[in-house]
Amino acid sequence: MAINVGTAAVFAVCSTSWFTHLDNTAWLIFLLVWLVAAIGCSAFAIVRHAEDLAHMLGEPLGTLVLTLAVTGIEVMMIAAVMYSGHGHATLARDAMFAVVMVVLNGMIGTSLLLGGLRHHEQTYNLQGANAFLGVILPLSVLALVLPDFTKSSPGPVFSPLQAAFLIVMCLGLYCVFLLIQNVRHRAYFIGPEAAGGVEGQAHQPASHGGSVAGHIGFLFAYLLPMVILSKKLAVPLNHGMEAINAPPALSGLLVAILILSPESLAAVRGAQANQLQRSVNILLGSVLATISLTVPSVLIIGFITHQTIVLGLDPVNVTLLILTLAVSILTFASARTNVLQGAVHLLLFCAYLMLIFAD
Repeated sequence: MAINVGTAAVFAVCSTSWFTHLDNTAWLIFLLVWLVAAIGCSAFAIVRHAEDLAHMLGEPLGTLVLTLAVTGIEVMMIAAVMYSGHGHATLARDAMFAVVMVVLNGMIGTSLLLGGLRHHEQTYNLQGANAFLGVILPLSVLALVLPDFTKSSPGPVFSPLQAAFLIVMCLGLYCVFLLIQNVRHRAYFIGPEAAGGVEGQAHQPASHGGSVAGHIGFLFAYLLPMVILSKKLAVPLNHGMEAINAPPALSGLLVAILILSPESLAAVRGAQANQLQRSVNILLGSVLATISLTVPSVLIIGFITHQTIVLGLDPVNVTLLILTLAVSILTFASARTNVLQGAVHLLLFCAYLMLIFAD
């Protein structure tokens, strides 16, 4: 922890002067390597404590803690930038779309591919995945597609009445989902192998000891420096992207990947350990939490600061979003997965990356 906290403290104090010398290529590379290494250390530590929490709290509550922690801080980052007046109208939209593409295509594809290569076929609880997708589908279309077709306000934005309705819709559906996930239908989000108890316990991640409160404390203690370092990384990263004339969206994508790395690592490790249900809970839960919490936050900030919030995607990205949602429905239409589904999702992620460079 000393490395992570120390690096975050040093960059919080010295970054202003250090970032004035980014024209020096060697110095730029040194800062990037240092920041990425510190963020990587935080990510691995977060995964370790999240796995201990999953063992102690059980599914799905254990993975929900990790999802809400990462998503909550991600939402706070976006809100802080917007509230300070330094954000732009499409910031939240771009962040949400990047999360959807990275998670539903990149990370689900990687998890299913690696899990399928090691275990041939894997099982999960079909009812749980359908519950996730049943909420993700309407919220993502309402938030990212519908604004392109409304007529009460110019451009891909919502009118005040429409925005207020979407805020209530997102928060209301997410609260109902959490009630279903953790109280009324908790069994939907537990893997089929855990139904018998004995076999399910054998697949639980090994605990490293400690208390629930202690692991939650360490989880946030590593998450906070990671978020600070991710924001600091954006400055030299953007400078490097401009130097090589890379698309502006690429730097945001890379920062999003770093922020999502704790959940991504935990999901991939779960799939490789034949705990696909845990991977499904983490990845689909991450997308759902991001949309459900980010949309109300930015719309409320828009009301307070009188900023215009652009949520509607352009036609190319709308096509990608609809295709991703359709493929996700097909992927989770059967209770068994294999490498084919993983390969399809990864190819869609490659298409998303290609369109960043050649829209």
